Amino acid sequence: MFLENTVNHKEQFGWIEVICGSMFSGKTEELIRRLKRAQFARQKVEIFKPALDTRYNEDMVVSHDANEIRSTPVPAAANIPILADGCDVVGIDEAQFFDDEIVRICNDLANKGVRVIVAGLDMDFKGNPFGPMPNLMATAEYVTKVHAVCTRTGNLAQYSYRKNKNANIVLLGEVNEYEPLSRAAYYKAMTRDKVRNLKVNDAQEVHSKTKDSNA
Repeated sequence: MFLENTVNHKEQFGWIEVICGSMFSGKTEELIRRLKRAQFARQKVEIFKPALDTRYNEDMVVSHDANEIRSTPVPAAANIPILADGCDVVGIDEAQFFDDEIVRICNDLANKGVRVIVAGLDMDFKGNPFGPMPNLMATAEYVTKVHAVCTRTGNLAQYSYRKNKNANIVLLGEVNEYEPLSRAAYYKAMTRDKVRNLKVNDAQEVHSKTKDSNA
């Protein structure tokens, strides 16, 4: 379990905490838990999320368990520093959707004495590092990787398998679009999808050639 750092008032520097993992792993739940503890301690807290994330609520950060905390939606990372002025703690949800400038902004805030807590997907549905998350994890003092439970094996899940054929990297969704899978289950599912696509492409090619020959 993550334990909050003790503040050294002689050293006017903050730090960065990153909470990462797959879909349905409890990232936002953990982010909200830490932020509410800070609010209870009467620290000045601001929470930000990308404006495109409107799944549950436009103005709230909401976990899959319906736990929520008020936030400020922003269209870009550049909006955060001004809005975070004077804060003790800054929370950022769905950080993978922000541009790369979020890394510099988080470090600037930490250098000014702010505790920065970031949550986001570490991998996209293809299993590749997602947006600015790798650089945020590299520069953070604390990285917490949380896991979901694989729906097919019951083992720890670290991959977000997309169940539809939409190829866009950014696709907001829930259980109808995504499924948390373990490494073994994810590899099998992706291999099966590739074979299925090959069969479809081969069938289309045969149909096209037959059509051309009959023309």
